[in-house]
Amino acid sequence: MPRITAITAQKRNPQRANIYLDGEFAFGLQRIVAAWLQVGQEINAEKIAQLQAEDSRETAYQRALNYINYQPRTQAEIRRNLQEHQVSQENIENVIQRLSQAGLIDDARYAQAWVENRSEMRPRGRRLLAYEMHRRGIPQELVEQALETVDDEQLAYQAAQKQARKLRELEWKAFREKLYRFLASRGFGYEQASTAISRVWSETHTTDKTSDEGACQ
Repeated sequence: MPRITAITAQKRNPQRANIYLDGEFAFGLQRIVAAWLQVGQEINAEKIAQLQAEDSRETAYQRALNYINYQPRTQAEIRRNLQEHQVSQENIENVIQRLSQAGLIDDARYAQAWVENRSEMRPRGRRLLAYEMHRRGIPQELVEQALETVDDEQLAYQAAQKQARKLRELEWKAFREKLYRFLASRGFGYEQASTAISRVWSETHTTDKTSDEGACQ
């Protein structure tokens, strides 16, 4: 039966260890997987296969941790990332379960934070918010739950307020058209946009509108 003759840290990745059997390099393992191995220990083929399987799971988990370290991710985003790195479906499910149990991923929490952040920093309509969350793989029921308290009319007003500062020197018609296009690009419908535009115009201009009050183009 092969015997472990050396366990050394890898130079390029100190978090991995090189395992030597009978004086020759045999395989590499995550240090956490190799933690219970000792020089002089005999190890059979079954144990080696078990260690390598555990190493594959741990490597996938560490990859996912690095991926979510930069910013929060949804389950779907993590799955796609691991699939791109040829991680097996079994190991992907193991990773998702571990991350969920550790509270490191939560699609419901992600969706709520997404809506709150967007509403505060870059207000947009329910339609666009839903589209953005769907693209990130958030399930429909969680999207609907996160959008329950969204007030399109108020958000359209907030978005219009910020943009109107850049347009305050324009005449009514140009002001209305440019602000409408902006609000439409943020996912707001005709009614919400029209109401918001009239409101911010009346708040930022003391003169009457000089053009027709027809539909926004």
